[in-house]
Amino acid sequence: MTGEETTGPAGAGPAGPAAKRAGHPRHDLAPLLNAPVRLSVVAALEPLDKAEFGFVRDLVEVSDSALSKQVAALEEAGWVAVRKGRVGRRPRTWLSLTPEGRTVYQRHLAALRAIALG
Repeated sequence: MTGEETTGPAGAGPAGPAAKRAGHPRHDLAPLLNAPVRLSVVAALEPLDKAEFGFVRDLVEVSDSALSKQVAALEEAGWVAVRKGRVGRRPRTWLSLTPEGRTVYQRHLAALRAIALG
C-alpha cells in the first residue's frame, strides 16, 4: 500500500462499511414510509401498545378502505401486526407496531431530522 486513502466509486469518499454510515441520511429513509398515510399510521401507533382500527382511521382521517390498503402494505413488510377479535358481539381489529416497525420508524425519523437540520 502507498498510504493513500481508498475511495469509493468516482472518488465518492472512503470505501467500506464506514462509508455508508457516513453517507447522506436519505439512505436511512424507509421508502414504504414515503406515503403520507402510511407514515401517519405508523406515527399514530408508535406511542401505543395497540389501537383499534377505527381510532386510527379517525385520527389519520381516511376511509376504512384506504386505511385497510395501507395497513396491508405495512403488515406485509412486517412492520404492523393486525389482530382481529370481538368486543361483545361486535367485531374489532387492533393494530400495533412490531419491534421491527418501531425500529424502522425511529430510523426514518432520525434521517428526516438529519436532512432537515443539515
